[in-house]
Amino acid sequence: MQFGIFTVGDVTADPTTGRTPSEHERIKATVAIAKKAEEVGLDVFAVGEHHNPPFIASNPTATLAYIGAQTERIILSTSTTLITTTDPVLIAEDYAKLQHLVDGRLDLMMGRGNTGPVYPWFGKDIRDGIPLAVENYALLHRLWREDVVNWEGRFRTPLEGYTSTPRPLDGVPPFVWHGSIRSPEIAEQAAYYGDGFFHNHIFWPPLHSARMVALYRQRFEHYGHGSADQAIVGLGGQVFMRKNSQDAIDEFRPYFDNAPVYGHGPSLEDFTEQTPLTVGSPQQVIERTLGFREYVGDYQRQLFLMDHAGLPLKTVLEQLDLLGEEVVPVLRKEFEALRPAHVPEGPTHAARVAAASDPAQPSTSEEVSA
Repeated sequence: MQFGIFTVGDVTADPTTGRTPSEHERIKATVAIAKKAEEVGLDVFAVGEHHNPPFIASNPTATLAYIGAQTERIILSTSTTLITTTDPVLIAEDYAKLQHLVDGRLDLMMGRGNTGPVYPWFGKDIRDGIPLAVENYALLHRLWREDVVNWEGRFRTPLEGYTSTPRPLDGVPPFVWHGSIRSPEIAEQAAYYGDGFFHNHIFWPPLHSARMVALYRQRFEHYGHGSADQAIVGLGGQVFMRKNSQDAIDEFRPYFDNAPVYGHGPSLEDFTEQTPLTVGSPQQVIERTLGFREYVGDYQRQLFLMDHAGLPLKTVLEQLDLLGEEVVPVLRKEFEALRPAHVPEGPTHAARVAAASDPAQPSTSEEVSA
């Protein structure tokens, strides 16, 4: 099991002080958070992609390259890369280059994006969101696997004799997750290619998450990639911890009440009861997280949102200390003891290179025969 954090890069006022960090401060804080994640022993750091205020998450490749130069072990990822409004040729080049720069410590998560105005900024129409995702990813998949590509589609100019450079490191493309909050089409796309499926798992009841993951698993098996329980699943989540659970609730409440996404809605108590949000002690986070397996099965990656809603950097770093020192070591041990031998571990570049060189080993990213 891989554990890590993901950020959407929001620039939000701290409701306890009224102060809003500058873009410069928030960008630098993102780097500090990623370095801290490696320091406390986490496996993954993922950064989102937004092109509108109040976010600083545009150009994730630059952010990840900068972080990659200052880290040694942690896997760098996205949450998400917009496969709809970003040219797949550019994605192929940028992330293959980044894969080389960080010696394979890279994967990425594809998503459609749900901010309507962004589409026309990049010459697209949100009403084409699903066909854009399908066509663009089909092209990206080929660009990383074929040395010369001839291609013609609906949404971009044709390619004739095109070679994307650099070629993927060791001949193995970056592992791809398809991230979704509510779209069965994205789960279907992930299953078709045998890629990973990442469910946001923050704003929805567990029953919704269970249904989405179950659909992906069923279709993964249908397309012949392996049994349903061998499908590669990741989950999101959000936690806030203090040693004493009431202290955590009292401290987090103003941030929750004023958060851009879920603020001014259900109470903190209702939200934590109805969704996976966990506010309390490290032990409560451990117990709640272990419970995710009961409704999605064995899964490979757990990412937590830690820096949302205006939390100051100092507080986020304290949260990471608790996560790395008291929560993740227990979760690693417990999840590993529960994982059946035939269920794959979280994807890494080294493991995928080994699988590519050994036909007897199962692969989770081979293309399905049409």
